[in-house]
Amino acid sequence: MAVTMREVARRAGVSAMTVSRVINGREGVDAETQRKVEEAIHALDYVPNRLARGLVSQKTQTIGLIVPDVVNPFFAPVARGAETAARKAGYRVLLCNSEGDLRLEREYIEDLVAHRAEGLLLAPASDRSRTAILSLLRGRFPLVLLDRALPEVECDMVVSDSAGGARRLVEHLIAVGHREIAHVTDAEDTSTGRERLRGYREALEAAGIPFREELVFRTTVDRIGGYRAAQEILALQDLPTAIFTVNNMTVVGTMEALRERGMKVPRDMALVCFDDVEHIAVLSPFLTVIDQPAETFGSLGAQLLLERIGGKASARARRIVLQTDLIVRESCGEGTGVPPRARGLTTQGVAPAT
Repeated sequence: MAVTMREVARRAGVSAMTVSRVINGREGVDAETQRKVEEAIHALDYVPNRLARGLVSQKTQTIGLIVPDVVNPFFAPVARGAETAARKAGYRVLLCNSEGDLRLEREYIEDLVAHRAEGLLLAPASDRSRTAILSLLRGRFPLVLLDRALPEVECDMVVSDSAGGARRLVEHLIAVGHREIAHVTDAEDTSTGRERLRGYREALEAAGIPFREELVFRTTVDRIGGYRAAQEILALQDLPTAIFTVNNMTVVGTMEALRERGMKVPRDMALVCFDDVEHIAVLSPFLTVIDQPAETFGSLGAQLLLERIGGKASARARRIVLQTDLIVRESCGEGTGVPPRARGLTTQGVAPAT
């Protein structure tokens, strides 16, 4: 007989409601309790009913793609690459936007499996997405992670060299004279945030510049998050001379906050980020960026998934690491790596132009 949620709860020594919270990625469960529940799920081989029904389904020539933010320009070419590769193989792609919400991500996973999608491409919302895919992995459901890895999860994935890219970006800032560099980054529970922070730190330390935790600002990876983080940076008594933002959404919010303060890039503050925005770069080649081959994430991910679906892949998990490109434009501000006070800046803003 199928294992029930109550049996999982008894083995873990918690309530069925707590098990439900862990399965659905809801808040209010501490790390130790989550570990006990996950161990019970694994030991009992528990599979939620909707997943159990879907895992024994017939072929539908359909795969799912779940991304955390369809507004982010990075994920549009990811979806295009996946759709193009899938269409060539006679498959359709169902696109879902999790909005970075673990509960919504879980619901989409269940919906896709219940509606007999044959495999799943997933850009995880956070490390806690691991709980939502445990049942898929145990059931050998074809799954490929895109952009973000998950701790202790062995499955096919396509990621980039985030640490190396961040290191090159910060090394360039240092090379043109900056030593006080702020970093606007993601929460600790995403692999991309951790890797880019690591690259930032390695570049500083290699140049003999002390890493300062107070110059690291964790936020949501969207325009609002970048705006709020920039406001925190501008409230510092001693302003940095450069800001490195974790992606192309946070850089927009950061730019907005700088402009509100009357500051110009790169004259008053250098600004760089991860991810290029192709149409903006064509119209106004301004931002210095680390460019990731976004469409390749989708096309390679779909190829790996289709091979897994067709039984052409070995049991061993495959990991593809894509290289990034440093594109130097105007915003890094060669020659602006002068202490803020020497350029007429104060913590309240910028001195009037002369």
